[in-house]
Amino acid sequence: MKAVFDARQRAHDPKHFIATGRLKANPEQPQRIEELSRGARAAACDFIAPTDHGAGPIAEIHSPEYLTFLETIHGRWVSAEGASDEVIPNIHPDRRTASYPSSDAGQAGFHQADTSCPIAAGTWQSAYWSAQSALSAVDRVLDGDRTVYALCRPPGHHAFGDLAGGFCFLNNAAIAAQALLRAGRRPAILDVDVHHGNGTQGIFYERRDVLTVSIHADPARFYPFFWGHAAERGEDEGRGYNFNLPLPRGTGDADYLVALDAALARIRAFGADVLVLALGLDAHENDPFHGFRVTTPGFARIAARIAGLDLPAVIVQEGGYLSADLGDNLTSFLKGYEAG
Repeated sequence: MKAVFDARQRAHDPKHFIATGRLKANPEQPQRIEELSRGARAAACDFIAPTDHGAGPIAEIHSPEYLTFLETIHGRWVSAEGASDEVIPNIHPDRRTASYPSSDAGQAGFHQADTSCPIAAGTWQSAYWSAQSALSAVDRVLDGDRTVYALCRPPGHHAFGDLAGGFCFLNNAAIAAQALLRAGRRPAILDVDVHHGNGTQGIFYERRDVLTVSIHADPARFYPFFWGHAAERGEDEGRGYNFNLPLPRGTGDADYLVALDAALARIRAFGADVLVLALGLDAHENDPFHGFRVTTPGFARIAARIAGLDLPAVIVQEGGYLSADLGDNLTSFLKGYEAG
């Protein structure tokens, strides 16, 4: 299996993170790359560098206003007297249909959903090349590769069209799906991260050309809280094209596979001819977020079940945070997918 990654994805090194009111180390660390790379190589992945597709494919998902913000805000922010090293919002609008602010603080509040996505000097570069890695994986699949793994870091599934959040800035899975759609394919996105892919859902919520399916911990008491409930089915033309499968905290392998079967049945009913798999490894029992209790061998079973769709697939890395098991979990998943 080919794997796509660019070393510039290491430049984003976030420091700020607040959980239950306390300032903690940000879990989305560059060291994740080393663990994921180790895991991919152990699964016999052959790494290649991405091609630069430019801003166009990214701007099909994200607004030019938002992309300008991501690219320029840090330089503007640190030029202010007494500014922090990272762009962190301290105010959010009560409604995002209001006028667009000209101040840096106002724009940060408008474009950053929470404080877990601080923007520093290397953030734009890393996010840009993370997206290019996903796009280059799409290229390989369109050229005939059956399955390609994109080591996308920072991740992307919490990013809306003009809103960062949850460690995410550019929605790599959505960008990949849109590129496949442009090539005449019929993509479905399956998100198996322990957190709901709220940004992905929001991007396609009123559309019927991309099916979005997410298996995740019940957001009633788990991030992202306000999205990911079973009743969210899409709106207007998209009604019935979004499928959420929220599961109880602590769900293990057996119950996860039951939900996965329902997800796969929906993808078959959609008639997808290509899959974008938003791969979160944070469903593992030892992940720092402790949402699910999927085991390392369980990831192989999950992967084999998904591979049973018999579709070309772009595997886009999402969550999965630092623990002794992270690389092994990726190895298990990728080997299970190949065997399936």
